Amino acid sequence: MNGEAIHNKRPELLMPASSLEVLKVAVIFGADAVYIGGDAFGLRAKAKNFSVEEMAEGIAFAHTRGVRVYVTANVLAHNDDLEKAAEYFAELRDMQPEHCDALIISDPGMFAVAKKVWPSAEIHISTQANNTNYETYRFWWELGAKRVVSARELSLAELKEIRERIPREMEIETFVHGAMCISYSGRCLLSNYFTGRDANRGACTHPCRWKYAVVEETRPGEYLPVYENERGTFLFNSKDLCMVEYLPELLDAGIDSFKVEGRMKTALYVASVARAYRKAIDDCLTGEEIYRRNLDWYRAEVSKCTNRRYTTGFFFGKPCEDAQIYDSSTYVNEYTYLGIVEEVREAEEMFPQQLSRKQTPCRLVRIEQRNKFSVGDAIEIMRSDGCDETAEVLAMYDENGGPLENCPHSKQVIWLELSKEARQFDLLRVRCDESG
Repeated sequence: MNGEAIHNKRPELLMPASSLEVLKVAVIFGADAVYIGGDAFGLRAKAKNFSVEEMAEGIAFAHTRGVRVYVTANVLAHNDDLEKAAEYFAELRDMQPEHCDALIISDPGMFAVAKKVWPSAEIHISTQANNTNYETYRFWWELGAKRVVSARELSLAELKEIRERIPREMEIETFVHGAMCISYSGRCLLSNYFTGRDANRGACTHPCRWKYAVVEETRPGEYLPVYENERGTFLFNSKDLCMVEYLPELLDAGIDSFKVEGRMKTALYVASVARAYRKAIDDCLTGEEIYRRNLDWYRAEVSKCTNRRYTTGFFFGKPCEDAQIYDSSTYVNEYTYLGIVEEVREAEEMFPQQLSRKQTPCRLVRIEQRNKFSVGDAIEIMRSDGCDETAEVLAMYDENGGPLENCPHSKQVIWLELSKEARQFDLLRVRCDESG
């Protein structure tokens, strides 16, 4: 057994990715590892997810930059899932030119199938498996699991005890940021009960965010408000988890992987959170004094992406009433995502006739637009190194070089001339109060 917490080990920053684009953003903005879902057997059926071809491209992109990729297969399987799961694991095993670094599994049957089909696969046990004590960790270790994702209901003191009582080589992964489910370790029955869409099979409709009322059976259609402390009716609406201010405590507990929730989040969300935690982790390992000095920056950065306000969850004991949002289920959102710089080219190469009147050479950046903006707008170039710059949109062109005044059509491919230099994989965003 370990006997003492691991204090100095550099923890992994594990980020989610809903698409190939978001995977690349996670890698560029500081992730040590990325977890993704394929077209089957993950718990985010509504996410874009990855085709086999996209998965292969994403894994190659990540591995070239020293980043690991884990694939989720964490549904609670039924009989008719098992044969298809065997085929899926074989496909992942034989993926070329490289396969993923680990499988994330919650169901013992799926674990057994994976071990049979791909004996050498590294397997991580999902939080869905209700991993609340050190004997559960030992159980999975003896079966061949490398890592266990802790239940979100655990405190730091409990995690520290688990670290002390499991093999030193075994890894603990813990959620440190993102949405919290009103359920036990993510195992929720509300969605299936209300809509027939099973959260444990990847089809959650998020009923924890709905507004509820009471109906008396003899008075159909007469909705009576449900009050909690006279502040509102959102009964299950938890704040989001955020532990960026408590990294020394997480390190002291001996956690090996800091996991961020959000496999349905945008590239802007992933970039903002990855960059903030990357700097916070690196600063903390350099010196706690440096980390403390930069706390305001970390807080500001994670507040710039969509959130439901923040809580520390169960880490310091059972959450109190302040961990709940009673008046609304909407996000706080300071910035609007415009797109990611996919390519940078000399303007003369792209549209020589349209740009022949320009007196000085200029460069154009290519993006697939996510939200409307216009020529003349002040936007922000968000960079992985934290050196963001405000730039004016000087000109905008469609794919054929036709000039545009704005871009109203989502996912339209456009070329931009900006007043400041932008590089490939920079993100473009604008403050919500400045967007049109």
